[in-house]
Amino acid sequence: MLDTQAPRDLAAWLTLFSGAEMPILRQTARRLDEARQQIDRVSGRDITAIVLQDPLLAIRVLAYIQSFGSKRLRSDVTNIATAVMMLGVEPFFRKFENPATIETMLGRNPQALLGVLQVVVRCQRASRYAHDWAFARHDMNGEEVALAALLYDLAEVLLWCFAPEQAIAIRARLQAGKSLRSSAVQCEVLGFPLAELQLALCHAWQLPDLLTALMDDASAQLPRVQYVALKSMWPWASFS
Repeated sequence: MLDTQAPRDLAAWLTLFSGAEMPILRQTARRLDEARQQIDRVSGRDITAIVLQDPLLAIRVLAYIQSFGSKRLRSDVTNIATAVMMLGVEPFFRKFENPATIETMLGRNPQALLGVLQVVVRCQRASRYAHDWAFARHDMNGEEVALAALLYDLAEVLLWCFAPEQAIAIRARLQAGKSLRSSAVQCEVLGFPLAELQLALCHAWQLPDLLTALMDDASAQLPRVQYVALKSMWPWASFS
């Protein structure tokens, strides 16, 4: 069931994912195209709203912005609105023109397409809930928490996109053995837990330490990290 050509260790998986051109949702591509057609009336806020519905576009924006300015300036970019403002509207559309889509990539694998779309929906819900919880607790930077929640399961999204055989295998084993721990099954199939790959990707893309910390379960005792991580306990969580 597994792809024999798939990477065999964390370093190889990291190279695969960090160097790949990530697709985005077809709906996101459509919304970007519609916005581009009326670029004179589009604001940074409009673009931010589109990006924050798609975890793959969000990480593409964050990773790209790391090539701008000084290290200190980049470390302050912990939300999409700031990243879009730094890029500017027209440069944004030039950079993210004609993106590949998830639906096209996985069009011949409906099981994988359904799997990744389920995870993306979970990411979107998690982001909204995390923002609401942060707001209720008077967090002054709820956008950071919402973005971290949107990206929390990025490694699983990428697995469904670029290694669907492994993703399907993990899900099948978890469904067959309800008492199995998801991290243990991930180690059996991949050789490591997805949480480890997630943090490695954050470092590879040079994401700000703040965002990385919000996605690190090792800091689960912190309230802001709990807003991000609690969604994994909900019934609509998948295998990560």
